[in-house]
Amino acid sequence: MRALSRKVSGFLAFITLRTTFAVLERVAPGPGSALAERLWCTVPRRTVRPANVLPGKRITVSVNRRAVAAEIWGDGPTVYLMHGWGGSRGRFETFIPPLIKAGYRVVALDAPSHGASAPGVHGRRRAVAAEFAEALRCLIAECGPAYGIVGYSLGGAAAALVVLDGVPAGRVALVAPMASPLAFAGTFGRVLGLGERVRAGLLERVERRNGRPLSDLDLAARAATMSELPPLLVVHDRDDQVVDLGGAEAITKAWPRAELLHTEGLGHQRILRDPEVARQVVRFLAGPPR
Repeated sequence: MRALSRKVSGFLAFITLRTTFAVLERVAPGPGSALAERLWCTVPRRTVRPANVLPGKRITVSVNRRAVAAEIWGDGPTVYLMHGWGGSRGRFETFIPPLIKAGYRVVALDAPSHGASAPGVHGRRRAVAAEFAEALRCLIAECGPAYGIVGYSLGGAAAALVVLDGVPAGRVALVAPMASPLAFAGTFGRVLGLGERVRAGLLERVERRNGRPLSDLDLAARAATMSELPPLLVVHDRDDQVVDLGGAEAITKAWPRAELLHTEGLGHQRILRDPEVARQVVRFLAGPPR
């Protein structure tokens, strides 16, 4: 009964929110875009569990003078793991053991305002894509060159972004990556029923929060202008209802030396827990760096 009550309450709150945005679109698009931005940047409350593997060496890295938590396992060439929105380094528990077994040093972090890390520059339970990328860049600077980088969802966007910005890496694997904030804003707007004026204001606010043009975060557009990029594997499920498969296809088409691996029936969440996906990523990383 409690579960049913929570579902009913959540549904009513959602309907109220859509009605609120419809009214604000007509009479107050500025406050409407501010409310939409708050929802966009708010990290969901989730139980943070440690990776279900042997504990590694825990470290902290300073990112914008704030402590970001990370953990290190194994020895060998370094592979970095970047989780997605609302996640933590424990989400990669399916990937860590086979990576260690394959002879890699594995380094995973909690993004600002996520997991065991301190709040980011925008405050408690607030974060944006650029902070993910900056945290990963600082971690690589602290822990050494990246033989490989594996990123999931928004963390996939961050992983690609640091490479596009010039951080060297031998190989990159993206699992269900978010290809562009503009594309995601379309989905976000349709779900919440945002009108055009509120949506435009939201994009302006998100761009200011990131501190760089949103076009800089369009992975396919950026990759299409570059010829020297590391080999890339993109893994995406055909049944992903959160991040559109078209973005993964666009990245693969634009990125030199890229391949796309389709899965089915895993959706957006289970793809990161699938042992076969982890095995394919490890196999890809084992190829010779180009």
